[in-house]
Amino acid sequence: MLHIARFKQVLIVLACLAGVIFTLPNFFYSRVETHNDAAKDIENGITNAELEADLAQWPSWLPSDIVNLGLDLRGGAQLLAEVRVEDVYETTMDGMWPQVRDVLVAERDTIGAIRRQESAPGTLAIRVANEDGVVRAVELVRGLASPVTSVTGAGQSSLTVSANGNLVTVELSEAQKAVSDELTVRQALEIIRNRIDAAGTREPSIQRTGDRRILIEVPGAKSAQELKGWIGTTAQLGFHEVISTTGDENAEPGVGNFLAPDVEREGVYYILSRTAVVSGDQLTDSQPTFDQNGRPAVDFRFNPGGARAFGAYTSNNIGRPFAIVLDDEVISAPTIQSAITGGSGIITGSFTVEETTNLAVLLRAGALPAGLDFLEERTVGPELGADSIRSGQIAAVVGFVAVMIFMGLSYGLFGWIANIALILNVAMIIGILSLLGATLTLPGIAGIVLTMGMAVDANVLVYERIREELKTAKGPARAIELGYERAMSAILDANITTIMTAAILWFVGSGPVRGFATTLGIGILTSVFTAIFVTRLFIVWWFQRRRPKTIEV
Repeated sequence: MLHIARFKQVLIVLACLAGVIFTLPNFFYSRVETHNDAAKDIENGITNAELEADLAQWPSWLPSDIVNLGLDLRGGAQLLAEVRVEDVYETTMDGMWPQVRDVLVAERDTIGAIRRQESAPGTLAIRVANEDGVVRAVELVRGLASPVTSVTGAGQSSLTVSANGNLVTVELSEAQKAVSDELTVRQALEIIRNRIDAAGTREPSIQRTGDRRILIEVPGAKSAQELKGWIGTTAQLGFHEVISTTGDENAEPGVGNFLAPDVEREGVYYILSRTAVVSGDQLTDSQPTFDQNGRPAVDFRFNPGGARAFGAYTSNNIGRPFAIVLDDEVISAPTIQSAITGGSGIITGSFTVEETTNLAVLLRAGALPAGLDFLEERTVGPELGADSIRSGQIAAVVGFVAVMIFMGLSYGLFGWIANIALILNVAMIIGILSLLGATLTLPGIAGIVLTMGMAVDANVLVYERIREELKTAKGPARAIELGYERAMSAILDANITTIMTAAILWFVGSGPVRGFATTLGIGILTSVFTAIFVTRLFIVWWFQRRRPKTIEV
């Protein structure tokens, strides 16, 4: 008996309606996008008449999820950055110097006086006065090492300590460098994501490619230069002791110090202590503001540890200058007028409002652990994106019409039923992509077009099977029922292998390949649903109404 239970019919109809409803906002893309932007601003506490008007452009009771357009469709900017992981080695060694100094000074009677020497970046060199105490010095420094926390480096030490005459050299071991590299790239990836999210962009794609490279794609960005402005600096902020001021850019800062230019006063340089009094990672918040003279500035707050350190330093150094250093440049060098114990302050300088906003974003998102080298940058204009959309639309329409004509001519009424199911299939694909907040790219459109052809494959298998059953089955109802039952195994086999291929492409691919795999995978699931359940429901409805004695497929 050709029959589908009533609750199954209801579920099928509801699934199709949901697909159509969630696809609907994409036909009013600009209005829904404006509505969503206004809703986000209002949620963040911003409200005005213009935002209320934008919010009213789309009914709040309708879904407002839309498919995000990728870089190749919307236009935007792309950067390929390489993380300079070696920068972290130098920072780590500079940070270890106080520990090394303290442990060696404690046994001065044995090893004599010590002095840090100039050395290659990432290497710490200490000259020991008593050459007979070098072995003991090496032993003490090795005691500061810790086991490497990785599977491949298990059991190895984090430091390599060697001696040549009375010179002790310390550097990270190869196993520790591997661990450091992995953590550095991961941290850089997260901080870049935080900075771009803080800039308010839509659906950026930020992913790791290779050992130390990061691919950044931001649809809607005006240019690659603007994108570099958001993420291109390490934003290493520090509050440093001023040793002296000089006008000589070639001045020798001395071991443990560094020379930094004043960004506001040309020709002025500061010799600063390498070890920061308070570092940028102790900041808890930073916001653009204005100083007492109405000039753009940046307000900041420290965590409790940073507040204590800053309060203690300013209490002991009233009347002396200190330097606020951003990426090895002095952006402000005020004189301490009184103890600053509140854990907050303000950075002033020759800033524009836009510069203070960008600086606040960089500081709030956190400092990059290492610098970035931009290996490739690309800007895609919105005109090219519009051309891509038109090309994709033409391809989709041509493929859609060709499939519909073929099915209509080949299978008559049943072919047109398959065509209706195909329309619902495309609607369900777009609806699911909208719900997931997925990004649609040109390869994604190709995946949808490919799915159109594959969607009717299942119908072809069913209809050809029905033709075979009509020759032997007792009546058309039985032929239709057997056609669907016996075509099921072939349909599942074909689509399971395609789903596996899509999954492999998604897991090992990146960027456009993932976009293609996503639409292909979703399309396979929806096409199986529409081919097996939706077309069968329509045929059951038609058959129960007409009760034909014979059918032509």
